[in-house]
Amino acid sequence: MKPANGTSTPPGTSTPPGTSGSRLPVAVIGAGPVGLAAALLLAGYGIPCEVFERHAAPYPLPRAVHMDDEVMRILQAVGAADAFAARSRPALGMQLVDSRHRVLARFLRDEPLGAHGFPQANMFDQPELEDVLRGRLEKQHLARLHGSTEVLGLTLPPTGTRGPVAVRVKDLATGAERTERAAAVLGCDGATSLTRQAIGSRHQTLGEPQQWLVVDVRCPVPLPAWDGVHQVCDPDRAATYMRIGEDRYRWEFRLTGQAADAAGRDPSGILRLLAPWTGDVDPRHLEIVRTARYTFRAEVADRWRRGRVFLLGDAAHLTPPFIGQGLGAGLRDAHNLVWKLARVLDGHSPEPLLDTYESERRPHAVGLVRTAVLIGQAMTGAHPAARAARRALAAGRDSALLSRAALTTLSPALHGSALTRRSLRPVRAPRPGRLCPQPPLHTPEGDPVRLDELLDDGFALLTCQPLTPGELRLARALPARVLTVLPPGNPSTPAPGTPWVVDRSGALRTWLRGGAALLRPDRVVLAGRGAHDPDGLTASAGSWARLLTSTASTRCP
Repeated sequence: MKPANGTSTPPGTSTPPGTSGSRLPVAVIGAGPVGLAAALLLAGYGIPCEVFERHAAPYPLPRAVHMDDEVMRILQAVGAADAFAARSRPALGMQLVDSRHRVLARFLRDEPLGAHGFPQANMFDQPELEDVLRGRLEKQHLARLHGSTEVLGLTLPPTGTRGPVAVRVKDLATGAERTERAAAVLGCDGATSLTRQAIGSRHQTLGEPQQWLVVDVRCPVPLPAWDGVHQVCDPDRAATYMRIGEDRYRWEFRLTGQAADAAGRDPSGILRLLAPWTGDVDPRHLEIVRTARYTFRAEVADRWRRGRVFLLGDAAHLTPPFIGQGLGAGLRDAHNLVWKLARVLDGHSPEPLLDTYESERRPHAVGLVRTAVLIGQAMTGAHPAARAARRALAAGRDSALLSRAALTTLSPALHGSALTRRSLRPVRAPRPGRLCPQPPLHTPEGDPVRLDELLDDGFALLTCQPLTPGELRLARALPARVLTVLPPGNPSTPAPGTPWVVDRSGALRTWLRGGAALLRPDRVVLAGRGAHDPDGLTASAGSWARLLTSTASTRCP
C-alpha cells in the first residue's frame, strides 16, 4: 500500500518502511485469513507486527468457501485481490429445491460485477486464499510469521495504564518458551480463543446450535448439476451444495450427531448422500478430500476489547453458513480496526478512537448472525411460517427475504459511534456508516481504473463540485486525498494538480448525489453533503474531529 498524498503523517497515512525504529510490534495471534490480512494492513501503515501460529504450515483442508464483493475490496487493500480472483470462481446464483430436489426458485446473478467492482459471490478454497496472503506477507519486512509457535498466555497491563502486553509463547519445535512485549494484541485465534479468555469475554448465544456433516470432494469430471449454490429446503434433511472450483465441490448436510458419525465412517453412505448431484459419474472419479462433523453456532462475544487487546473473526463471532458471511465478518473486523489502531499507536488520534471498533463492529456482527439464523429458518425450518414461505416459492410467488439473501450483499451500514453519526438535517447526501461503492471509472487518459487504486490507504474526499475553502482546510487537516468525479465529455477540468476521474456510467456521481463524501481509510462514509449543502462536511466535523485528532496534531476546522 502507498502513503496517501505522498505524506507520512496520520493513518490512514503510512509510515515509510524502515522508520519504525525500536517501537514495540503488534502481536497477531493466528495466521488464518483474518490474522494475515490484519498483519498486511498493519505493515502497510508502517506498524511492525509479529504473527504467531501454532501450526507449522497452512492448514491444508478447505473451510470457508464464499466471499462477497465488499470483502474483496479488503483483499484489494492488501494487494491480494487479483491473485485471489484468479483462483476463485464467481457463483451463478442460488436455487432452492425441495426434499425431492424439485426446484422451488432460482435466483440468478446476471451482472458480472457488483457495486464494489468484483463479482458479488466468489467461491474459493481457503488454503488457496491463505497461500495468496502468505505470499504477500513474505514481501513485507515489517511483518514476521512465526509458525509452530503457540501462545500460552497474555499478561495485560493494569487497568487504566498503557503499558505493553506480555505475550508468552512456546516454540513447538524446540519446546523453548519466551515472553514477547507487544504494543497491542489482535486475537485472531478462532472459536476457542485464548485471547477471549484473557480479556474475560464470553460468547452470547443468538440461535440454537446445529450439527452438520461437511463433505469436500475433488472430481476431474464436471458434475451433472447446475453450477450455482443449491439449498435443499427440507426440515428433516437440509443440505447445501456448491461448486467452489474447477474440480472442487462442497456439500453440507444437517444430520443428527449419530447419523453424521455413521456417514463419516462409511464411504458408501457418503456417496449415497451425494448421489442426487453426482448422477452417473463414476464413483472412482469422486475423491473425498474431507468429511467433518461441524456444530454451526450463532454466537457473539459480549466484549471485544480490553485495553489494547482485541478480538477479531471467530474469536469475536460465529455465524451460521446460510449467508456465507463468517470469514467476511472477520476480514471486516480487521479493516475496521487496523487504521484506527495505527493512528493511535502513531500518536495522531486519542485512545477513545479504539472504542469505536467494538461499538461499530459488534452491532454489525449481531445483525449478520441474526440474519443468518432467520434465513436458515426460512430455508430449512419446520415452523409453519417457513413452510408457507417455501410453498409460496413453489407456487411462483416471490419471497423478498429469500431473494434478497440469494442475490444481495446483506451487510448493513455501520452505526454506534461518533464516526457514523448521521446529520439531523434532511439532506440528500451519502450517509455516514455506509460503504462507498466502487463502480467502473476511467482516468483522464481513458484507462479503466478501480476507485480504491486512486485513493491509496488514507482518508479521501470525493466531490462532484469545486470544494469550499472550509472543505479544503478539512482535507489538509486530516489529511484526505481529494478526487473530483466528472461526467464524460465535461468541458472543464479541475485546477492543475487536482486529481480527477471520469465516471462514464454515472454510478458514482449518482451515489454522491452531485455533492461530496468524506471517506475513512476503510472506505466507509465519515460525512456527506448534497449538491446544495456547501457546509455539510465542515458542519459535521464537530461530532468526530476529537476522535481523529490529538493535542499533538493539527485539528480539523
